Amino acid sequence: MKANVIDLEKVVVRFSGDSGDGMQLAGNMFTNVSAGLGCSVSTFPDYPAEIRAPQGSLSGVSGFQVSVGQGVHTPGDKCNVLIAMNPAALKQNIKFLEKGGVVIVDIDTFKADGLKKAQFETEDAIKELGITAQVVEVPITSMTKAALADTGMDLKSVLKCRNILALGLVCWLFDRPLDAVKHLLKNKFAKKPAVYEANCKVLDAGYDYGHNIHASVSTYRIETEDIRPGIYTDINGNTATAWGLIMASEKSGRPLFLGSYPITPATDILHELAKRKDLGVKAVQMEDEIAGVCSAIGASFAGNLAVTSTSGPGLALKSEGIGLAVIAELPLVVIDVMRGGPSTGLPTKTEQTDLMQALYGRNGESPIVVVAPASPTDCFTMAFEACRIAIEHMTPVILLSDAFIGNGSSAWRVPDADEYPEIHPRYVPEELREAWKPYLRDPESLVRYWAIPGTEGLAHRLGGLEKDAKTGAISTDPVNHEKMVQLRCEKIERIANDIPALEVLCDVDADTLLLGWGGTYGHLRSAAEELCREGEPVAFAQLRYINPLPANTREVLGHYKRVIVAELNTGQLADYLQARMPEVKIERINKIQGQPFMTGEVKEAVKSIIKK
Repeated sequence: MKANVIDLEKVVVRFSGDSGDGMQLAGNMFTNVSAGLGCSVSTFPDYPAEIRAPQGSLSGVSGFQVSVGQGVHTPGDKCNVLIAMNPAALKQNIKFLEKGGVVIVDIDTFKADGLKKAQFETEDAIKELGITAQVVEVPITSMTKAALADTGMDLKSVLKCRNILALGLVCWLFDRPLDAVKHLLKNKFAKKPAVYEANCKVLDAGYDYGHNIHASVSTYRIETEDIRPGIYTDINGNTATAWGLIMASEKSGRPLFLGSYPITPATDILHELAKRKDLGVKAVQMEDEIAGVCSAIGASFAGNLAVTSTSGPGLALKSEGIGLAVIAELPLVVIDVMRGGPSTGLPTKTEQTDLMQALYGRNGESPIVVVAPASPTDCFTMAFEACRIAIEHMTPVILLSDAFIGNGSSAWRVPDADEYPEIHPRYVPEELREAWKPYLRDPESLVRYWAIPGTEGLAHRLGGLEKDAKTGAISTDPVNHEKMVQLRCEKIERIANDIPALEVLCDVDADTLLLGWGGTYGHLRSAAEELCREGEPVAFAQLRYINPLPANTREVLGHYKRVIVAELNTGQLADYLQARMPEVKIERINKIQGQPFMTGEVKEAVKSIIKK
């Protein structure tokens, strides 16, 4: 009997298990293979903050949700298929399964000990949870042991392969080619051929098991995108950020320097750049956050494209150093991959609560450029843009990414080099060399010229004390100080002429504009599109440039009867916009749970506001 094949425009799969069960690896491989087949993808790795919670416990559950198909902007509110490797994973994740979905469980783990660790009160977890979905009980653990019985591997090593057997079953379910998965496995275990062979065996075993049960389980055919020809890969936001920095280094002709200190969820940027010595990248792990920013400032003074990466707690520590870069007017890119706070807060969860810190978290009048990528792939573009603005306008730039898009991934077409513009450093013009002083500025942009140390005739000093606008000497003159403050502020404001206009999507003629910033893009756009299809006209826009705002921002916002700002904080962007544009009526949708928005909850909140 042939399985029932369900055609879907997009499908959502959630892998869940113990934090040591390899759910992130299995999910990433499924994502990568799907991206290679021409599907658009969006992922949400959801892992615990504990380094190693007790095995089988509720606090140790790790999840990875991925949506693949056509027009994918989010990982999905609910999943079509849930893979639960133990009772705790089932208990924690069953709420994410949509009505009519499929649950695949490793039935070998649903024994008394596992049920007790997951705090079940009976021996029938399915009945206790009231699950009415189709449940497929698969002996994943015993099948893995059987498949590897003749390999001589110890039990611990054998059990590490359970995730790949589950992946094989999922590949059968969604018609994913095993050759592509084996290619990924070969790359991962290139130095461990025995481990590679073992994983291939269990991958085949999982796929074959699907064929054996095909009469009782539906399979899915997923629509692919009509994609532009090119090389595609699955990429997460942190990797895309690192690659965007490298592209900016190539396009500016300035060597890339990263001074950083490890911190969740930004550390992968340091890891990725540390691999790129072949491209001339200098990545240095400093002793703390302050040393990270200070080393980058020194590198910038010396003529490097200088970057420091961190998360919210580290941004606080870097604030004095960033102020030095502001008054010295040196190019510096500060990457903040935001997480839940305050203090240590929620290290592995996402929030947008660092916006006010980025805008104002320094002493004195200390204006700075703030930009925010909208998706994992947009991290590449906005990292490039942050570098371009920093170098061409001689200013620090804060790039506000977040844990959701930093760890999440999307299908990405590797760009051709000529798709991104050259970056033009503001070197001292030859005709001004004789009269040059450190704060001599381009009259149109107010950007001071960059003098690389060692250039004959351009010896100079910079520092944290106020300087005379003409001579560059230390100055305590009150009139000069006010002039310099105003020049630094006006220089940032004029950058609005060098960034794209704010674009409005969906129903541009609606009375309501749904507005977001940064990594909420996919959920807000999906909500706006669905509302429009349901006969509730809504326009949508996403801010990627926050300070300065795009030049047409006031005009765009003033066009609408109501502007609804949705963000993962208590209303920081809404407050910022309301202060600058008091004439605009701004409503708010806020969430501070360490989790991204769900499309459904945004839709309901928008409907509620419109009906008021």
